[in-house]
Amino acid sequence: MKISYLSDEFFGRLETMALNLRANLAGFFGGKHLVRTYGQTVEFADYREYMLGDDIRRIDWNLFSRFEKYFLKLFTDERQMHTQIFLDCSASMGRENPKKQAYAVGVAAALGFLSVHNMDKVSFNLMKENGVENPYGTIVGKTSFFRAISELENVEFSGETDIAACVTGCPNTGTNDGLSVIVSDFFTDSDWKKAVDYLSYKKRQVLFVQVLSPEEIDPLYSGRINLIDIETSSLTDPRNMKLKITRSMQIAYEEALRDHQAALKDFCTSRGADFITVDTDTPIEKLLFGELLKVGIMA
Repeated sequence: MKISYLSDEFFGRLETMALNLRANLAGFFGGKHLVRTYGQTVEFADYREYMLGDDIRRIDWNLFSRFEKYFLKLFTDERQMHTQIFLDCSASMGRENPKKQAYAVGVAAALGFLSVHNMDKVSFNLMKENGVENPYGTIVGKTSFFRAISELENVEFSGETDIAACVTGCPNTGTNDGLSVIVSDFFTDSDWKKAVDYLSYKKRQVLFVQVLSPEEIDPLYSGRINLIDIETSSLTDPRNMKLKITRSMQIAYEEALRDHQAALKDFCTSRGADFITVDTDTPIEKLLFGELLKVGIMA
């Protein structure tokens, strides 16, 4: 049975929220994101003294009559942000777990909706093997958005994904014009740190969203089992093994997972990026209104 989180009620509950960009933005005009530079909106911000070459139409003549000096009116500037969502389409993200796959798509769709709802652009970059696919182009407006997500729910999750190669090889990444989100379980041998460094170099705000199933957080296996790596194409792959699961092995797994998550968070923090982890039993709205508010991505 196909699982879907996407509905009119789901998107309706998101309409009161907006994505927040901490850094100054060098995107296109016409959005809703206030930046620290001055622009052409109707909202007054400040005054400064007139300098040769300034637009004389912006001189405040009332101040001139009082101080016999020329002062310009300064107005706020609003820019359009480009949200780039990188969705890990590897097998571990849902080939055998429809709920995890649907959850990852739901998170990507929710972040995309918040972008177009606030007059921003959004791109869905599907990470497969060592490259990205962007079958929907750069999306502006809700009509194009809903057409894209109706297809996004049918994306196939298979194989492995090299996150670093996908992100660094993505065309039209843009510079200092918005938010880059990577949605993945980050169960990968690829050097994901290169992806953070590359996006930081491009002066984009970065968010890692780690999606895990409850079974991945707290495995309930015991006894003798065969562990098969779902992303391998061969049953003889050395990553596949037969094991007798003991309590000490379960404890070791829990510690290894905590260490992995700590490494992700610490490295992201060192680069000014954000990292959150969520299990698929958590409502997506709680993720958005809770965790993303805490890190300042939501406003």
